[in-house]
Amino acid sequence: MEKTENIILIPYDFTQVAMHAVAHVKSLSQRNGAQIYLLHIVKKDTDADEALKKLTQEKQKIKDSYGINVNLVVKEGTIFKTIKEVASEINANLVVMGTHGIKGRQKLTGSWALKVIVGSKIPFFVVQDKPTDSEVKKIVFPVDFKTENKEKLYWAQYLSSFMETKVFLFSSSTKDGVIEPRTKANLVFCKNYLEEKEINYELSLSDGKGSFAQETINFANTINADAIIIMTTRDIAFHDYILGANEQHIIANSFKVPVMVINPRTDLMKYGYGAF
Repeated sequence: MEKTENIILIPYDFTQVAMHAVAHVKSLSQRNGAQIYLLHIVKKDTDADEALKKLTQEKQKIKDSYGINVNLVVKEGTIFKTIKEVASEINANLVVMGTHGIKGRQKLTGSWALKVIVGSKIPFFVVQDKPTDSEVKKIVFPVDFKTENKEKLYWAQYLSSFMETKVFLFSSSTKDGVIEPRTKANLVFCKNYLEEKEINYELSLSDGKGSFAQETINFANTINADAIIIMTTRDIAFHDYILGANEQHIIANSFKVPVMVINPRTDLMKYGYGAF
């Protein structure tokens, strides 16, 4: 976030959901003047020239439809490695990626979107549909007992630095409205941080009647949220993909609320969060 230049990467596979990602980038970039890169991944180098021709046609279509210019990148590789590699190479702030959610074979093998995201040092903004508003104004910020919750604050601040956002702190609690002590400590930290940065916020509690992931999704839908900010599970394992990690359900939520996904930073885990 210390960078003066904003760069957004869009993985682009010529589908409608990829164009939805472009529409979201228009709203995310119109105030901060971000450079936008369109990335198409090919299975072999011999397909690159044809892909670049098609991508050039899409560039003009995007210019005509959204009034934004994009840079083009065609790379050989796989979505699971190449997106992260290119994002790092161009020093991107954010990857905005479309997904079809969890359906078909993905119900058995896990979310492809989550597999793409895990391990990235750069946040992903995952979308399923075109934006409902011209800007991201309402951000749901789930808070539980995990220390990594604090890392999301950087990115709530990032979005608030160029858009008029309101952060909705959504805390896990029991059916009786009791907040676990570690969760309460995280809430206090989050409130103090947001107040210090003069970011508008509101606090709500879950009702404790279901999984916190589903309650977060339901709450986001209730307030017509523009985005949810979540962390991935640290050291996520293969069985998490098969059984369905909580973040996987949020990413592919049925209300199609966009989700900003952040991976835990190992350096903060190693040295603590005291200097956060």
